[in-house]
Amino acid sequence: MKVSKLFLPTLKETPKDAVIKSHILMLRSGMIRKSASGLYSYLPLGFKVLKKVIQIAEEEMDKIGAQEFLPPILTSRELWEETGRYSLMGPQMWRIKDRHQQDFVLGPTHEESFTDLVRRELSSYKQLPLIVYQVYKKFRDEIRPRYGVMRGREFTMKDAYSYHADETDLSKTYEDMRKAYRQFFKRCGLDTVPVQADSGSMGGKTSEEFMVRSHIGEDTIIECPACGYVANAERAECTLDYEKKEEAFKTLETKDTPNIKTIEALTAFFQCSPKQFIKTLIYEALDQEKVVVLIRGDLEVNQVKLTNAMMGKEFQLAKDETVVTLTQAPVGFAGPVGLKNVKIIADESVRYIVNGITGANQKDQHLVNVNFERDFRVDEFFNLRLTKKGDSCPQCKKELHSFEGIEVGHIFKLGYKYTQDMKAVFLDASGKEQHPIMGCYGIGIDRTIATVIEQNHDEDGIIFPMSIAPYQVSILPLSEEAFEPAEKLYNELWKKGIETLLDDRDLRPGFKFKDADLIGIPIRVTLGKKTLAEGKAELKLRKEKTNTLVLLDELSEKIEQMIKTEMEILNS
Repeated sequence: MKVSKLFLPTLKETPKDAVIKSHILMLRSGMIRKSASGLYSYLPLGFKVLKKVIQIAEEEMDKIGAQEFLPPILTSRELWEETGRYSLMGPQMWRIKDRHQQDFVLGPTHEESFTDLVRRELSSYKQLPLIVYQVYKKFRDEIRPRYGVMRGREFTMKDAYSYHADETDLSKTYEDMRKAYRQFFKRCGLDTVPVQADSGSMGGKTSEEFMVRSHIGEDTIIECPACGYVANAERAECTLDYEKKEEAFKTLETKDTPNIKTIEALTAFFQCSPKQFIKTLIYEALDQEKVVVLIRGDLEVNQVKLTNAMMGKEFQLAKDETVVTLTQAPVGFAGPVGLKNVKIIADESVRYIVNGITGANQKDQHLVNVNFERDFRVDEFFNLRLTKKGDSCPQCKKELHSFEGIEVGHIFKLGYKYTQDMKAVFLDASGKEQHPIMGCYGIGIDRTIATVIEQNHDEDGIIFPMSIAPYQVSILPLSEEAFEPAEKLYNELWKKGIETLLDDRDLRPGFKFKDADLIGIPIRVTLGKKTLAEGKAELKLRKEKTNTLVLLDELSEKIEQMIKTEMEILNS
């Protein structure tokens, strides 16, 4: 492609609403343009990258026997109601009506759609295992779209679903997917860390995320350098260091605590450890159901564990007015003693607090010497604790570390949730009806591209890996006499199937160099007056600082070898 004909609206300045490198560079390099909040158009350069990432995903899926489908983006409300997710997905789900006032959903994921397809055709165990996939648009009405295509409201996903006769067969495909995902990300030039994860609203008990270490990551990952334990903070466990004091229950007392609300302020006021406090939190669901959650003062509630404890129903911290209505006290003075007509659940840590301190449900007052069973009830206990850096590893008991990560892929063992809810069955070898067991496997295509750029850039622009670069070679003629040999090389490379960009614009060399570095083409060939006089050109890999001089007659072969070497590294 000749740059003079390419739609390449590069930007010199950083766009105002872009704060992370991938978003900045995708806008500046002319890969994308914003249409609305969380919605982006791919321009020609970006679309070429998108298609290459999709091709790699399709190749890896095809290698393990997955078959590609193309279901509708729109799915009927009835399918989602069969699994209960029409209400469970909440406001994140795009709901629309057609002209007949029938309800439809813009698919945020496609477990229901594929299971509906499969149950219509499945009859015998001989048809299993079945692995299906698509690479298509998804829609989620994110509460806070940000970071460009990293978290958008419309995005492209590779999502696959597998159906099996038994757990053993599912485990085999799950392992095949793990290997395929590792290879996919490696081929894209990404260094990922597989971590244990929570399945969330997808269901199932076994899942694994593929994370990329990044300071802009929205997920906290807990890891143990000693034994290799790695898990998303939502899923991570730790050694429970609870121990009940051998101490007699003391008399319950009320203490004046004027305008003292936080654990830090209360710790200073009572001159004790935060472990002595019973923190009382009020949560509320969309249907206004409320639950009181108790946890030791130095710990935080894991939102995902809370959702799991409430059978998948999502709760958020209640608004101030809700807290006041329930406790009859200002925010900051809530406690479990005397609370009625509301479910109370507690973290296991609360069992071990003797003569604790908690809010008195009265303004400027706290209760001391509070004890479970004698002074307040708990309907159910759960492990609700959020594991954090400094806790003890559940496997080797050494200190846990943490890092921030970007999730680029996620695989699940879904179990029987969808096939049972949707009554998908097959006849086994003995003629008995069985539900197939499912797996689910997703890759964010747009997020993969953005994350590659987060990992591969410098102060001048993007450094694309050879496998997903929009073009493999960029030719820069810098003088009038350079255009003819540049055109010759350009034609030679295209005949060899090498994707080449020729900057034939009548611009100063500085502009050409800046654009070439910005868009990140892996190989740059520079033809200038001085080097041409020697019958040579400058050849440079974008990821390296130095260049080499190569004879014009040897350029084509040298470039071909460089591409082969780079691709072998990525594909190994």
